[in-house]
Amino acid sequence: MSDPIAPALPLPHAPAATEPPPQRQIRSYVLRAGRMGSGQVRALQDLGPRFVLPFAPTVPDWPAVFGRDAPRVLEIGFGMGQATAQIAAARPDIDFIGVEVHEPGVGALLREIGERDLSNLRIVQHDAVQVLRQMVAPGSLAGLHIYFPDPWHKKRHHKRRLIQPDFVASLITHLAPGGYLHCATDWAPYAEQILAVLSAEPGLVNSAPDYAPRPDWRPLTKFENRGLKLGHGVWDLMFHRPR
Repeated sequence: MSDPIAPALPLPHAPAATEPPPQRQIRSYVLRAGRMGSGQVRALQDLGPRFVLPFAPTVPDWPAVFGRDAPRVLEIGFGMGQATAQIAAARPDIDFIGVEVHEPGVGALLREIGERDLSNLRIVQHDAVQVLRQMVAPGSLAGLHIYFPDPWHKKRHHKRRLIQPDFVASLITHLAPGGYLHCATDWAPYAEQILAVLSAEPGLVNSAPDYAPRPDWRPLTKFENRGLKLGHGVWDLMFHRPR
């Protein structure tokens, strides 16, 4: 993933008539290559037409998409999708929208959908910033999930982190009153930054004094389990928009 990047500046001493270079758009990801297994390819072919929604600059009729009108939760960057599928299976009364750009992850989640026979999960393979801006109406989401975003460990790369004040301020406009934002990270310095950013956002209230206990419905991922066995920490943050 990537975060808001400072706009490019014109070269010094450029002629006054020269137009400034175009600004780089905010994106929620960094595109990385990945291999597709045969099962992922089959899932894309067989289940993609039903469960993957093409990006469009208009808000879909979400009740028609899911065949019912239920609370909706959107996840930004679901990776390989195993935890996403487990959450959807554990919360059948909620409809989930998973947003991910990496095709191997989309294929893997589609395979999970098929194996678990899930009907309350749809995928949009596109940048989450644009999906939220154009496909999700303001105040329409019951929840937002951001699990283990890229921590961008080096200090000079911290500006690329997804959780930044401007992004959060835009993000929460899509939450309904009482809706929640749930983040999790296994990198302590990023946890501290996320806590500071969310705590400073006037449109959010923390559900805990600082970090929240992991909800029962968020399963431990394979990598999270491995880290915990090595003594690494994991921090959950649960904020909500006041009613």
